[in-house]
Amino acid sequence: MPNKTSAIEWLKISYHELSAAKVLYEAEHYADSIGSLLQQSIEKCLKSLLAHENKKIIRSHDLVEVYSRVSDKIDLDEDLEFLEIATEYYKEDRYPNPNYELPEYEEIYQVLIFAEELFVRVCKLLDIDINEIV
Repeated sequence: MPNKTSAIEWLKISYHELSAAKVLYEAEHYADSIGSLLQQSIEKCLKSLLAHENKKIIRSHDLVEVYSRVSDKIDLDEDLEFLEIATEYYKEDRYPNPNYELPEYEEIYQVLIFAEELFVRVCKLLDIDINEIV
């Protein structure tokens, strides 16, 4: 039996992070901060699909790995590049790393658009009214 309540909990947190990323982007804030929020938003959005099905929530920040657990529910094969890029924004081993480069703002914008579209798509897929989350 689907667990809509749990999915909504995950989507609310995803939305908070997505909204914060959008505000920071519009304020031309630091790209690495925005990237971390986007990665977290996408991760929680994907994990909402697991929660909805009462499946174990994996402890991974690798978006491609998380997607592999929900690929039977949503097809993001054409968007794997965005999952790979966003995963790099939140790698636990990147700090301290003198070779780390800040993401370009255009790249951040593209991932932001992907994250927004993914959020809407998951809400529709789970038949959850976005007003229940916002």
